[in-house]
Amino acid sequence: MRTAYHERLDGLVEQLGQMTRRVASAMSRANNALLDADIEMAEKVITSDHRIDELREALDAEAISILALESPVAGELRLVVAVLRISATLERMGDLAVHIAKIARLRYPESAIPAELRGTLLEMGQIAELVVQKAGSALVSRDGSLFEQIEKDDDRMDSLHRKLFTLLLDDSWSHGVEGAIDVTLISRYYERFADHAVSVARRVSNDF
Repeated sequence: MRTAYHERLDGLVEQLGQMTRRVASAMSRANNALLDADIEMAEKVITSDHRIDELREALDAEAISILALESPVAGELRLVVAVLRISATLERMGDLAVHIAKIARLRYPESAIPAELRGTLLEMGQIAELVVQKAGSALVSRDGSLFEQIEKDDDRMDSLHRKLFTLLLDDSWSHGVEGAIDVTLISRYYERFADHAVSVARRVSNDF
């Protein structure tokens, strides 16, 4: 009986890993849609988001079932509660990828990214992909040591976020209010995405 119980606990972590891979794929596609003004890719991100939501619903249902039927205590209880919180965080990360894809779709066939900002936003997108991949590795391996790496990546993301605001406020900005709003929102979505990855890694470090 206890073997089956621990298999259920391991299954929760495996499901989180699957959810993380979905989120990573969504962000990768959203980045491509944004940088390449790819309407088809943007639509794929938007229409596929329900799969992340469904994974969260299934994972949460299993976690609640374990709480009700197995009465976990101590470290096992912390693990199950952490799983519930991480699944909510991953769902929000998926939503942020959708927000980026929606801006790409809104501005199609034009690019939402001014040419002079392309390099900065490309780097932000790359960091977003990197932190979610590291968060997934931390989950699957239950390796809390990746937390510090993800924090450093998040610091770099914050630096790029501040850099963009400096450019937006400069007198040389020539892309109007609409362009400024797009860039502000996109930068914020990337920054929040990295913050959520830090949150996931912190919970792995503390509770797994």
